[in-house]
Amino acid sequence: MKAAYLEGTANIRVRESAVPAPAAHEALVRIRSVGICASDIHYYEHGRIGHFVVEQPLILGHEPSGEIVAVGAEVAHLAPGDRVSIEPGVPCHGCEHCQAGRYNLCPDVVFMATPPVHGAFAEYVAHPASRCFKIPDGMSYDAAALIEPLSVGLYAVERGQAVLGDRAVVLGAGPIGLVTLLSLKSQGIDAVTVVDVVDFRLEKARELGAERTVDAREVDVASELADSFDVVFETAGAPATVVQSIGLAARGGRVVLVGLSPDDTAPIDTNHIIDKGLDVVGVFRYAHTWPKAIELVASGRVDLEPLVSAHYPLEDVQDAMDFARSRKDACIKVMVEP
Repeated sequence: MKAAYLEGTANIRVRESAVPAPAAHEALVRIRSVGICASDIHYYEHGRIGHFVVEQPLILGHEPSGEIVAVGAEVAHLAPGDRVSIEPGVPCHGCEHCQAGRYNLCPDVVFMATPPVHGAFAEYVAHPASRCFKIPDGMSYDAAALIEPLSVGLYAVERGQAVLGDRAVVLGAGPIGLVTLLSLKSQGIDAVTVVDVVDFRLEKARELGAERTVDAREVDVASELADSFDVVFETAGAPATVVQSIGLAARGGRVVLVGLSPDDTAPIDTNHIIDKGLDVVGVFRYAHTWPKAIELVASGRVDLEPLVSAHYPLEDVQDAMDFARSRKDACIKVMVEP
């Protein structure tokens, strides 16, 4: 098969690789669509994220969907021809976090495209069958691939305990900010404000149903929106918006930190948090979201297709990565089609 390997900073080479043989508990999936994530771009640009360092050629891509072509001897719920969305993380199932249902916190999780684990920029992937979820015939492979980022949004809404009648604000209209908007609206929460600095992304937020969009280049967000929201979702991953999130929350509100900042710290006013009685929570990936996300898309309550901005074949993965990282004014999600 063909697979795209990151062989150095901003250097991806497509080369021949052996088709993996599925183990007894695995399925062999012919990959049809893979979304490019910000973490893929970070590895592409810098060769590392924190203590995860690309030391050997690595296949990126952890937002995949595809078609089952073979299953291991122990797999009974899948068969060749089934169309699936793949959950990329495989937890240990035995640690205290897995046992408590918080498998996203498993310290031994094996996660696609996280060194040294290969991802899905390849024609075939062998993956645990328990992490391959069947999709209905009417769902596109693009939408099935984007169940992964949608899961981040759904889990953020769950962590923020957002309910009907809440006033919500999403800081950042990138892919995660927009799936957070879609997740809020899927739960009947329509009073959603989205803040960004890119015209294209603000227009996309309006298209997807934001009640209000705010251009932070033109509005003093910290002062004009202070104390306005029951729940604040910080998805931009910028120190400035992390600081803003505390000021935007109303008394007794919730702040949900989703975006990963390039800086380890931000000067948050802890006295402000205490005085307002805020709940501040972090979101790390997701847990138990795939069936719900698939149902929301299948029912039409969430439409992921407007997020797709471009398609590239596997041979042009490097061009796809360059487009995704340099054209925030023109794209939300770039899809690779092995």
